[in-house]
Amino acid sequence: MGNTRQPIRQRADIVFVGGRVFTGTSPTPIDAAVAVGGGRIIAVADAATVRSLADGDTEVVDLAGGLLVPGFQDAHVHPAVAGVQMLGCDLSEERTIDGYLAVVAEFAAAHPDAVWIRGGGWSMDVFPGGTPTRAMLDAVVPDRPVLLTNRDGHGAWVNTRALETAGVDRTTPDPADGRIEREEDGSPAGTLQEGAVELVARHVPIASPDEALAGLLAAQEHLFSLGVTSWQDAMIGAFPGNPDNYGVYLRAAREGSLRARVVGALWWDRERGLEQIPDLEERRRTGQVGRFNATSVKMMQDGIAENFTAGMLEPYLDGCGCATNNSGLSFIDPKVLTEAVSRLDRSGFQIHFHALGDRAVREVLDALAEAREANGANDNRHHLAHLQVVHPDDIARFASLDAAANIQALWAAHEPQMDELTIPFLGPERARLQYPFGDLQRAGARLVAGSDWSVSSPNPLWGIHVAVNRSVPDEAPNATGTFEPAPPFFPEQALTLSQALTAYTAGSAWVNHLDEVTGTVEEGKYADLVVLDRDPFAHPPMEIADTRVLRTYIDGELVFAATD
Repeated sequence: MGNTRQPIRQRADIVFVGGRVFTGTSPTPIDAAVAVGGGRIIAVADAATVRSLADGDTEVVDLAGGLLVPGFQDAHVHPAVAGVQMLGCDLSEERTIDGYLAVVAEFAAAHPDAVWIRGGGWSMDVFPGGTPTRAMLDAVVPDRPVLLTNRDGHGAWVNTRALETAGVDRTTPDPADGRIEREEDGSPAGTLQEGAVELVARHVPIASPDEALAGLLAAQEHLFSLGVTSWQDAMIGAFPGNPDNYGVYLRAAREGSLRARVVGALWWDRERGLEQIPDLEERRRTGQVGRFNATSVKMMQDGIAENFTAGMLEPYLDGCGCATNNSGLSFIDPKVLTEAVSRLDRSGFQIHFHALGDRAVREVLDALAEAREANGANDNRHHLAHLQVVHPDDIARFASLDAAANIQALWAAHEPQMDELTIPFLGPERARLQYPFGDLQRAGARLVAGSDWSVSSPNPLWGIHVAVNRSVPDEAPNATGTFEPAPPFFPEQALTLSQALTAYTAGSAWVNHLDEVTGTVEEGKYADLVVLDRDPFAHPPMEIADTRVLRTYIDGELVFAATD
């Protein structure tokens, strides 16, 4: 990808005038114009200076009072998986049980030759207790197996035919890393949690190479429409129901259809141990092609709070507010984690951690501290994603260990999944520790931002809106499909607009080792730029989500233009 900026003075191919520029080098936008030539930014100056670089062949883009910003960079996203879901039985646009079932029935009718009905995107908070049943699916597809992953990827909804095909019944034990939700007699109820998904998913035919490539390219176009020009794919490998997206990215990179700059986080197989490190090193060696660089390793340390698999320092509560004997899971034994992190760090890998509960966060930070002591400081740029619950004692450790906080800001709000499936089982004191963006920022942690799409919307402006307001945008309906306002979610943890926008640009560019060439609007950097229809700094914070992307450029080439 390169890491050397080369200031270039030449005739401008494009000039952007008539608005302001958020350069990322100062906390507020500046009154300036920008010239682009040869795919790079050649001037950030007053309009007269910039126009002097233009001639008759130069394209003039009138910002019309809007804002020019660096291209957004999503530091934790799953486009290859999301794109396949978009082209399959996609439930992500619905928010009711009847809506989900209608989509499934329509998809099944439109694909009579499909042996399996596969897809996903359902939300736990739509269902009582967060667990849909097989009987619901049996009513619309009784004759073929159905497997639909939920929006966070930590569970699946299956029908009776799918369970029968997989041989999963009342005698099937729960796997060590998952749970089969059961009916009163012990029969599978239709929801599989975490590792239990694999019991059925291993029988699902995966997308063909052409289908997988089509999914990735569809996802890329969607991300371009939202101003995302670079990302880190947080799950590179083969997964139940999906092909190995490593090969999909390599194919797209070789063919030139991958236009975004992408870092791939190679999956750490928690069923294996340290013996997989040579395999990861080989994948890194062969996985740097064009705009794709598989230079990170993804380690998933725990699950999620909604199904009680996020690793917590104290037990979850039950429905009556009493402590249970469950404090979640550590998917990787902490001793193995410590040794693996030191080995991967010494090998030069960046490590991208899933750490959601406070115990998981501490286990990861402890492992990073051991690696720092063993290997010394380096520029690997490790980062912890999700960070739903962080113990106050661990906040300052991010800066001291140079571990970035990879935030998914859209989740830091009151909505049914939070209010019904999370807070009651954490308790009020622990609930206050959720998504402590403000505390991390004040403690000097480097903030980077991602969406976790297809878990949640990939729209950076929605994530920025929630980071600033700690409430969901009006455009994001709750489970009932309404837009009822909710109080801010622990507003003391809010970020400023500048801080949130920086996390989604310069912050994520840093974590992707792209900060020397992208992430800010400066002379010599690649012209990865986004034109917004307004300057959100000049509008009330509650209107941030109203901002729209009008144009997206990569290397000065237009990759998206709004049509209305």
